[in-house]
Amino acid sequence: MSTDILNPAAAEVDPITFEVVRNRLSAITEEQAITLKSVSGSPVVTDATDFNVGTYLSDGSIVTMGPQVLFHSGSMASVVRNIIADRAENPGIAEGDMFILNNPYKGALHQQDVSIVAPVFHDGERVAWVGACAHQIDVGGLNFGSWAFGATEIQQEAMLLSGVKIVENHEIRGDLWDMVMGMTRMPMAVGLDLKAMIAANQVAARRLGELFERYGLDVVLEVMHREISHAEEQLRDRLRQLPDGVFRAVDYLEHDGHTNALYEFRLTVTKSGDTLDFDFTGTDPQAPGFVNCTRSGLVAGVFTALLPTLAPRISWNEGLFRPLTITAPDGVICNATWPAPVSSATISAVWVVQNVALAALSRLAAMSPLTAQDAAAVTKGSMTALVLNGRDRDGRPYGNFLLDSTAGGGGAYRDHDGLNGSGDFCVPRPAITNVESHEANGPILFLYRSILTDTGGAGRHRGGCTVGLAITPHDTEDLTAMIVGHGVEVPNSVGLFGGLEGSCNRNQFIPSDGASPAGRITSVDDLSRRGDDVQVLGAKPGFLSLRPGDALAYSFQGGGGYGDPLTRDPQSVATDVAHGYVSAGAAADLYGVVLTDGILDEARTGERRNELRAARTGRDCGAEQSADGAPMGPALVRTADGAVHCGCGARLGDAGNWLAGTARRVADPGDHGPYLRLHEGLELREYACPGCGTLLDTAVARIGATDLQTIELR
Repeated sequence: MSTDILNPAAAEVDPITFEVVRNRLSAITEEQAITLKSVSGSPVVTDATDFNVGTYLSDGSIVTMGPQVLFHSGSMASVVRNIIADRAENPGIAEGDMFILNNPYKGALHQQDVSIVAPVFHDGERVAWVGACAHQIDVGGLNFGSWAFGATEIQQEAMLLSGVKIVENHEIRGDLWDMVMGMTRMPMAVGLDLKAMIAANQVAARRLGELFERYGLDVVLEVMHREISHAEEQLRDRLRQLPDGVFRAVDYLEHDGHTNALYEFRLTVTKSGDTLDFDFTGTDPQAPGFVNCTRSGLVAGVFTALLPTLAPRISWNEGLFRPLTITAPDGVICNATWPAPVSSATISAVWVVQNVALAALSRLAAMSPLTAQDAAAVTKGSMTALVLNGRDRDGRPYGNFLLDSTAGGGGAYRDHDGLNGSGDFCVPRPAITNVESHEANGPILFLYRSILTDTGGAGRHRGGCTVGLAITPHDTEDLTAMIVGHGVEVPNSVGLFGGLEGSCNRNQFIPSDGASPAGRITSVDDLSRRGDDVQVLGAKPGFLSLRPGDALAYSFQGGGGYGDPLTRDPQSVATDVAHGYVSAGAAADLYGVVLTDGILDEARTGERRNELRAARTGRDCGAEQSADGAPMGPALVRTADGAVHCGCGARLGDAGNWLAGTARRVADPGDHGPYLRLHEGLELREYACPGCGTLLDTAVARIGATDLQTIELR
């Protein structure tokens, strides 16, 4: 019987060999990804890169991972570990086997994310694993796409595979293959994706075998273990150089697939020495609908926020988990218990976990020059999935999962604006399908797809603008569309240090007026001119029938801003207006920048900015003497006595209660941008310096809730 090799005797590895083997392991993972994309025919994989691959130790610890969807990499280790625990004895794990799993209670994120993993053997012993995961267009269940509107338990959503031996002795098992193909509505597409994952695993296993033969098993395993240990040591060293404290964040998710209920995600991150504790106590209970996530999704969201923020130049592997503890009560929306439905987990609970983790970690990162460059406002804090199905122009079955909503706005940083149409924070190598490819492969026509004005969160550095698009059926009698998302009534792309929120999502349906919309709807401005003809949809409008002449338009969240918008360089605002990223009205109302025929009016700009600062505090504002101390973001300073001051010198309070010393007001959503819309249970809050009127923090909060002290240094 084969055994795991968990703690091999340390081998002598010289520095050159270490570097060669380390980089070869990364190259193997890259070759996995290339193989998967080359074999797959799904635009979800080939264009939107909604997949990931990796190599693992014999116990499932991550050795290498791909830079595709980071959510997957954070959960794949759980997939491997559950297969080891559940299948080692029965049916056994042998050379030439591969296992398929999509059960979210066994490591997957939601049922559509299917993993295939393979053990790697050397001289009869199991020494490692390789694996691949990719989103599938349909895995059965109530609805096409397996987004189970109306589900109340996981059994109603889709097939559940909890580690089935799909490949045995290097051969696909025909009985199990037929079972899986029988449960999907798109067997050709799903079958090709599964074979692509099998091929990727074969390539990776073969390359690992070649590495073992060339350098020796003990040397390769030693490099793997050292890489993990080095990542842990580097992260701990970085944490020791950051100040101890508590960093908090709150975000919300609307509509659970049944009603427009509002769910709160509450995170407290405690940094102490070389450790980080993520505590989700206070988060709302799990929902009756499909927006929950399991523990694997919770871990994936936290890991995804951590990697680019505190570990951007550290190898991404298991070592980065070791300084972390992640706590969440059982039965909350981000740690749901069986049999809660979870088919929308990745674009619901997992996404919001990422948001609060990023917001809290960015506040921590901003406390030190070592990491401040990587602190960012939230990038596109929601995801909208548009699933289309029906018949193509030749009468054959058509189905597609449009991931154009990847092109939201990027969060701003301390020294530069967020990217327009940036891609998602969880996808380091973002891409979307070309319009021409969409139209060639299915019966749809794009009316427009473009960057939208006034969608980036205002700030000293502006959040990136988002993208909007509209489609109409073409050469088909009828298509069924299903929109799944959140963030229509919650501005999830929160800013940092007084930066404003990015735009909310917007979903709109334009029924046919008897003529084709082609050439008549060419931009988002054309929608506003149609008036009552445009139906405004919610976050989860369900199924829509699209017939010839109908149009469906939707846009996504922009990125959050960084710092007070009134401190942005006026000429940069004028340039934004000239480029179409900011309107002249928003320039005056959000940035206090007055333009005359596109030319900056410096005198009126100074007056306008003074007016806006006075509105925040209720009085005329004037600068005091400056405060010296350790910076806490762009405007706050912690002085030697432990008090927190505004940069102008105004004392706000001690390090644990400085928010109480700010001038607080509740703002109208329109005050923060034309695309903002609030759920009936929410309000926008602003916290300004009472001395100079600088905006220090903003919050999206439940009406009547206690103010959240987002930074508490110790």
